Amino acid sequence: MQRFLLSVSLMLIASLASAAPIRLGSKDFTEQHLLSAMTKQYLISKGFEVSTTTDLPSVIMRDALINKQLDMVWDYTGTALIIYHKLTEISPEQSYDKVKELDIPNGLVWLKPAAMNNTYAFAMQRKRAEELGISSMSDMARVFNQYKDWKLGLDIEFAGRPDGLKPMQEKYQLTLDRPQMKQMNSGLVYNAIRDGFVEAGLVYATDGRVKGFDLIIMEDDLHFFPSYAATPVVEKSVLAANPGLEEALNTLSALLDNNTISTLNAKVDIEHQRIEKVAAQFLKDQGLLQGD
Repeated sequence: MQRFLLSVSLMLIASLASAAPIRLGSKDFTEQHLLSAMTKQYLISKGFEVSTTTDLPSVIMRDALINKQLDMVWDYTGTALIIYHKLTEISPEQSYDKVKELDIPNGLVWLKPAAMNNTYAFAMQRKRAEELGISSMSDMARVFNQYKDWKLGLDIEFAGRPDGLKPMQEKYQLTLDRPQMKQMNSGLVYNAIRDGFVEAGLVYATDGRVKGFDLIIMEDDLHFFPSYAATPVVEKSVLAANPGLEEALNTLSALLDNNTISTLNAKVDIEHQRIEKVAAQFLKDQGLLQGD
């Protein structure tokens, strides 16, 4: 009888463990909020329970995932390589495979990456760039070296990153005087470019304001920035406890590319639509969610 009761107890514990909500974490910007919202809505429609924690800095989100305080996140290959694993000399083509391999000992599984690359980039007003014939970061560096009254908008974090300002200056032979560098919150850079407060600025390639403000991204012609492919990352035991989770996440990932996510980001940042509404409409348009 005792063995029978023990067996029943273990089965009950296993059942409760598999039914526990999947804890989904996200970072503190629009794209991550959208990925979190559409993932939660889609997984709930597939019968999973999901709880969310949002607005986490990259390193804190990563630590929570490794320490099993989170079960799943969307993260970026370049962030994992450079910030988590301290690697810089990896080609964009190798980034995903290398990150996937490095996280095996951590019990983390990188699923199929989306065809969206939220890499750092530099942008200018489209009209001004086209008038001056500036289309690449080499062009931009040449003009900034020549015109010392030109200003470059940057966020504070970029100045200290391994893939940040100093190595970028070395790669592109860009010399900046202190008055040329305007540090500000990353979200303000887009407005500063649009309004002419700075001639160029650091942006995220998939941010909706690039399209919404008619900015143009400078080609990274010397291939300085790594690939930042957005990818679902899940704790291995959570995948095992939730059959169908991997397939669902890969289905969602396959629907996302730069143009799609930029358009969705713009609906939030430019049109000021609610994140949950934008996520739900996207899922409905793709046939992944029922409703009007």
